[in-house]
Amino acid sequence: MGTAADGGQDRPVLAAGCVVWRPAPGDGVELLLVHRPRYDDWSHPKGKLHPGESARAAALREVREETGLDCRLGAPLSTARYLAKGRPKEVSYWAAQAVGGRFEPNDEVDRVLWLPPTGARARLSHEPDRLLLDEALPHMTAP
Repeated sequence: MGTAADGGQDRPVLAAGCVVWRPAPGDGVELLLVHRPRYDDWSHPKGKLHPGESARAAALREVREETGLDCRLGAPLSTARYLAKGRPKEVSYWAAQAVGGRFEPNDEVDRVLWLPPTGARARLSHEPDRLLLDEALPHMTAP
């Protein structure tokens, strides 16, 4: 029986990501969306776990690699499950507050946008990402 780490086809590919937010002027929040040129879509930052890496650590690492931002993990969110290239994939998500850093375009993400919730919801390319945003919104408060 194979594993996701050794390329086994019967185990899901494990990944992690975040619905990233920051306080906006006034009482609101802004959400970070990433544009992935490979897929020409707008989504939340996410990526595969490294062997032996926890989902929490992978979520923070992937946000940093894709966006240059450091985040503070908040509430855990739903785990997305779907097929990717014919293999099951499971992506664990957290709400995460951006606390520092700066975006620089890279191979995986060429643009980012900070948008209010209604604008982010409209811009997201995939319905499951919109549902994740809706789930995260009640958890977006600074500690």
